[in-house]
Amino acid sequence: MLRNASAQIFRQVVRYRSTETSLILERSINRVQLLGRVGQDPVMRQVEGRNPVTIFSIATNEMWRSGEGETSTTGDISQKTTWHRVSVFKPGLRDVAYQHVKKGSRILVEGKLDYGEYMDKNQVRRQATTIIADNIVFLSDNSREKS
Repeated sequence: MLRNASAQIFRQVVRYRSTETSLILERSINRVQLLGRVGQDPVMRQVEGRNPVTIFSIATNEMWRSGEGETSTTGDISQKTTWHRVSVFKPGLRDVAYQHVKKGSRILVEGKLDYGEYMDKNQVRRQATTIIADNIVFLSDNSREKS
């Protein structure tokens, strides 16, 4: 499915030429897929004058074996966990995410990267990286809470 979408985007590369400035505008891709487990139940926030947003975190893990080569079966296995902040603005998806995403659930999030700034409670400017979700695929129920 993603391959077809990517191929379609590439086929639709659009170049506009302005006769006055010779400006070329090209399409680009900002696409992210994350497969992992939800870190906390989602929260819904609404800033005055804006639409609500559902926010949650997802953890992805990278594992590797330290040893005498990539094919080695000896050595220690190491793991690094990376946490990602996910924001859902689409009205239908935002509500589904708020109701059905639960801590520990395994999900696939598709979306785009967004970089922004905010002021913390001490009035210090901070940078934030967020995944703006376009799609969420639920891969399992929350089996960790049931056992």
